Amino acid sequence: MRPISKIGIGTVQFGLDYGISNQNGKTSIQEVENILTVAKELDIKYIDTAHLYGSSEEILGLSEVSKFGDYKVITKTPKFSDLILESDALYLYQTLLRSLNKLRNTSVYGLLMHDADDLLKSGSDLLYNKLLEIKQEGLAGKIGVSVYNSMQIQSIIDHYPVDIIQLPLNVFDQRLIENRMLNKLKQNNIEIHVRSVFLQGLLLMEPSALPSFFNKYKTHIVKYRNYLEQHNISPLEAALSFVSSQTTIDCVICGINNAAQLREIYAASKKKYDVNKLNLSQFALHDEKIINPSNWGI
Repeated sequence: MRPISKIGIGTVQFGLDYGISNQNGKTSIQEVENILTVAKELDIKYIDTAHLYGSSEEILGLSEVSKFGDYKVITKTPKFSDLILESDALYLYQTLLRSLNKLRNTSVYGLLMHDADDLLKSGSDLLYNKLLEIKQEGLAGKIGVSVYNSMQIQSIIDHYPVDIIQLPLNVFDQRLIENRMLNKLKQNNIEIHVRSVFLQGLLLMEPSALPSFFNKYKTHIVKYRNYLEQHNISPLEAALSFVSSQTTIDCVICGINNAAQLREIYAASKKKYDVNKLNLSQFALHDEKIINPSNWGI
């Protein structure tokens, strides 16, 4: 029996037209069924969704996830205003109940704060205590946060014990490796889920197909692609190898549009490369205008 894959299915495309390289829009319900069937075959267990991912949770529920195996479903909370009130904590709880109803499940593997900053606002104890209540009631097995940078991570773990932290990591965004934050999280027994492995598809696109916003970075991107060609490794294989080489990581979330793509990603994830020999660290960038897609002017 093969070991359970660390690949997780990112489902934002199930509910929204999302991603710079996504040319097909939202994934159909039938294709979601196909994806989950392939996931079962490949022992892929993690499914990442969110309240804010459009109809993603509902689509997963309509596809009857429970028929396809014992998935580890992670969902996320809504976002909150600057001052946290009792009504916000109640809204968090009620939103999870609605998510469970959409998913047609009685519990989820994990519930994450979609915006880590919500746990750093005035009154945030109300939200954290509600997360604990949710965990104690068995509605979520684990609680945690989705973050963008090490400052958020440090502030969260200084204030609250969490089980899971979802964070960005890819060849261009290596900040959390460079500052050894991944090691620190693992020393604190925190489960690490990585997203943005392909930088919303940027790392997989041909440089000539990129929008003009990326012209400033095209020399760097072309240099990266040429380097991969010289070492006979595809952009997909390089992106996955770089992340999977980090032994601290528990789950690698990949946005999936169709079943064929899932098979391709799974196959690429099983190829082993000496990433130290490849020296992908030389392609790290520190400009948040490119490594944080929320800053892209497109």
